[in-house]
Amino acid sequence: MRPSKSSVAPLDVLVIGAGLSGLYQLYQLRERGLRVLVLEVGSGVAGTWYWNRYPGARCDSTAECYQYWFSEDLLNEWTWSERFPAQPETERYLNYVADKFDLRRDIQFNTRVSAADFDETDNRWTVTTASGETFTAQFLVMATGGLSTPTLPDIAGHADFQGLSFHTGRWPKEAVDFTHKRVGIIGTGATGIQVIQSIASQVGHLTVFQRTPNYAIPMRNPRYDATRVAELRRDYPEIKELVHNTFTGHDYDFGTIKFEDLTTAERDARMWAYWNDGSLKFWVGAFGEIFADQRVNDYVSEFVRARIRERVTDADVVEKLLPKDYGFGTRRVPLETGYFEVFNQPNVHLVDLNEEPIERFTASGVQTKKGEHALDAVIFATGFDAGTGSLTAIDIRGRKKLLLRDAWNEDGIRAWMGLQVHGFPNMFMIMAPLSPAAAFCNVPTCSQQQVDWISNCITYTRDQGHRSIEPTAEAEARWGEHHDELANATLVPKTKSWYMGTNVAGKPRRLLAYVGGANTYRYACDKIAAEAYPESVFN
Repeated sequence: MRPSKSSVAPLDVLVIGAGLSGLYQLYQLRERGLRVLVLEVGSGVAGTWYWNRYPGARCDSTAECYQYWFSEDLLNEWTWSERFPAQPETERYLNYVADKFDLRRDIQFNTRVSAADFDETDNRWTVTTASGETFTAQFLVMATGGLSTPTLPDIAGHADFQGLSFHTGRWPKEAVDFTHKRVGIIGTGATGIQVIQSIASQVGHLTVFQRTPNYAIPMRNPRYDATRVAELRRDYPEIKELVHNTFTGHDYDFGTIKFEDLTTAERDARMWAYWNDGSLKFWVGAFGEIFADQRVNDYVSEFVRARIRERVTDADVVEKLLPKDYGFGTRRVPLETGYFEVFNQPNVHLVDLNEEPIERFTASGVQTKKGEHALDAVIFATGFDAGTGSLTAIDIRGRKKLLLRDAWNEDGIRAWMGLQVHGFPNMFMIMAPLSPAAAFCNVPTCSQQQVDWISNCITYTRDQGHRSIEPTAEAEARWGEHHDELANATLVPKTKSWYMGTNVAGKPRRLLAYVGGANTYRYACDKIAAEAYPESVFN
């Protein structure tokens, strides 16, 4: 480590992360005349879309919803090529934004933050990087992403494996050629599904190691011609209004039609209409009751299982692919394109880890309870330490030198509105636990809402002559109780998933994301701001 040094003059705000949230946060704060710097560990912008460049990586929010709304020029200049853009297009979009608004001049790349300490005397944060640089700022904004800290399974002998090895969340920029290779992939969540359906026709042999089968919705992904682009631009004002006033931040919502008020024929007709839409609308637009009513959830779950049975020819294989011990929608629901048909191919083999657990890696492959699977390459589609991982990876110390990871280990995850933590003044978080952005929201919708709120809060604090702002412990506790009350009224906590933190050993089991609705959350945040932040203490 180099001797500690300060690279720039004291800052008003330091932002960590140059993904979708960090870029917009920089723009908003700079527009307010504040001195801002963004620190980014990667060599370029785009966050999720910089790191996750694995085969088949694609957005599953529609392009017209997955974008910024702050600039009319940007909306009119950028043209999406298809309904669900692939990773390269979304990365190009975010680079276009960075260039158009000259954001790079206030971003320092290739910089990993290792620590952040709050000085109670000066009411300022000192941030230290892995290379020994230090920066000071009045406010600290953690735009580190909700799904940015990869996890690997605890399997012995990984270092013994002599083949290629990749985690989807840290995919190399250089193209990887799997032609004729024996490839194993561990994980069949949203990412695993995208990889599997993309490489199955290229590899010599594909072994899929599945612990938990997934429900999935067939994606309908038409190209956008000039006519469709013109229609979307005409509708952008309406779409912008919709995404900010719906449950999940998309341009559709559950509506008022109740499951119990429909006949069986009407229910099925509604499900088929939403299913054929080929989007997440089937999940978060058809029947809101699937999240709380077991009878409704069972009905919808069986509908989806029937669709899977129609697409897989081998009776034994299809039984392994059918989710049976949890309900539809209580885990992350992916979109897919030909995923289930992959298992009809002779070069694809499904390993059910419940029947045949992995024992260890060997030099030439993976040893399971039933024998060795010879492999040339292994892909880990094993997900992330969601919500908390990118925050606890940094030594963040608040008042009385309290370490954030210790606070969360001792007290469980606590975060007022998912925006701030008591004991950590002047620190704001985007996509953090106990907010909809942690899982149950179209990311651009909720991240932009949080950035706007944070920007306004920082401006208010400074304009009023205050040196710091911090939520009260009582307000933080009330929000946590409200969050848990809503969460426990749903079926989601019954299911093991990253939503509940169960994919990380030792992580407290608790629903990470607020389930009261992105629209409800927005109204609550706006009310707090309008009332001059009554649940906060200023210094």
